[in-house]
Amino acid sequence: MENGKNVVSLDKVPRWIDVEHGSSPDDESGDASLCNPYSGDPLTSISGEDIVGNRMVSRFPVDHEINEKIRIWWGSPWTLKVDAVVNSTNENLDEVHSSHGLHAAAGPDLAEECAMLGGCRTGMAKITNAYKLPARRVIHTVGPKYAAKYHTAAENALSHCYRSCLELLIESGLQSIAMDCIYTEAKNYPREAAAHVAIRTVRRFLEKQKDEITAIVFCTTTPFDTEIYKRLLPLYFPRDKHEEEVAISKLPAELWDENGETVIDERKIRIKPLPKKTSKGPPQAPVDVPVTTVGLARRNSSLLASYLDPAFMSISKDPDQRRKEQWDKNVEVRRGWNWAKFLGFGDLAGPHLTPSEEYTLHSSYLSKAISLNLSDIAEMKIVYRGGVDSEGRPVMVVVGAHFLLRCLDLERFIFYVVKEFEPLIQKPYSIIYVHSAASLQLSIPDLGWMRRLQEILGRKHQRNLHALYVLHPNLHLKASILALQWFVDDVKVVYVDRLLKLFRYVPRDQLTIPDFVFQHDLEVNGGKGLIVDPGKNHVQQPT
Repeated sequence: MENGKNVVSLDKVPRWIDVEHGSSPDDESGDASLCNPYSGDPLTSISGEDIVGNRMVSRFPVDHEINEKIRIWWGSPWTLKVDAVVNSTNENLDEVHSSHGLHAAAGPDLAEECAMLGGCRTGMAKITNAYKLPARRVIHTVGPKYAAKYHTAAENALSHCYRSCLELLIESGLQSIAMDCIYTEAKNYPREAAAHVAIRTVRRFLEKQKDEITAIVFCTTTPFDTEIYKRLLPLYFPRDKHEEEVAISKLPAELWDENGETVIDERKIRIKPLPKKTSKGPPQAPVDVPVTTVGLARRNSSLLASYLDPAFMSISKDPDQRRKEQWDKNVEVRRGWNWAKFLGFGDLAGPHLTPSEEYTLHSSYLSKAISLNLSDIAEMKIVYRGGVDSEGRPVMVVVGAHFLLRCLDLERFIFYVVKEFEPLIQKPYSIIYVHSAASLQLSIPDLGWMRRLQEILGRKHQRNLHALYVLHPNLHLKASILALQWFVDDVKVVYVDRLLKLFRYVPRDQLTIPDFVFQHDLEVNGGKGLIVDPGKNHVQQPT
């Protein structure tokens, strides 16, 4: 699209005020099955609080200045020449889960930049260059998964998606934006309910920031979505008094806050007057604290402390006390005789992590690993994917002789391992550790470091690890593995002294093995192993 072909300028996108009035809000032709049955009918509830005298008050009155900023486009948003377009994606910002056609139109550079962002949380937004798109920037946001049981939470999270995109637009000095439907079929969000959230949130945002934005384009890619938006836009952006009056009868009472998010009366925070404190002094007037939905009222700390219930405060242990207990526990463990360190296995002391601690640790490493460029670690070929074993399980290969501490940043290596292992540990898999010639290296990590790596990978890794095949082990390695098994869940360890035996578990055509491994196998087994014919570059069994 860099040559301008198929590019649609903003002045060619129809303004909402120019769209024909055929799809009015009093049209009841919408598909009722798409409305959310758990939130009540949003088009029938009317509250007496909205009536002033004999006239009902409009929650969304006619505002011509705001209406002029709204446009509706039926077609691909990637052809629009605007300051920013919105991409609905997942928390990893990957290409597979992005809005249809975006990465094909923008080019491969967009995926590379997304990989450097470190992911994005649900309801939040991040911005990148647009590359080959006619737009200047792409704003990526993560919509919520929908469940009827948690309708309000999903609705507010979706509202936050739209608001985050608009806030990021202004923060980046941009003024026009094209917004595709953020909800997706994969996340099961009802179309019409999501359209209500999108339009309402944009309306409330423009009421506050209309001077900062020149145009907001609602993009739809199906006739059904287009019909939904044409039918709902008059409810929140009425163009005349008739549409405003119809909207009054259709929309419920004020169930939303100033940002357009749903507010439930039963969940409002209420602070009632504090009980009177017994005192010998003269009586004091009671403290009148009004009901509020904003938050806790500020109070003098000493006065508030006098009313706090010690039983309530004891529900959660003091954080400083928890840290002190954990520190004392660590000190007590380390005061004991660290026999593993004495034998040269490394520091294996210290308490085990709880499942929640392991999960938090793994998540933090994985999140950062996704954002790092670890190509230098990959080129060292210490850890790489193999094929599958004889039973179809994926295989990861680890070459010990390539592990040289003097050339390796151990922390970056951990990030690389976490990133590479993540797709495998979701189901049963196997590891092949090639110890050939590794005994000549004096810089292989000790068991203390290995235990830390096990904790970072987490319990799912240990649970789904089917077998660890160790090729060409020596006595010291077997002792190290035995020591490590004291601190991890039981795992099947298979020691293999020659390549021929390894190929019984993992077929030869499923492995890429360095040439020196074949030479080592030949030297160790005295002609009973396999050899490599460098001229023909194939493996043959010696005669």
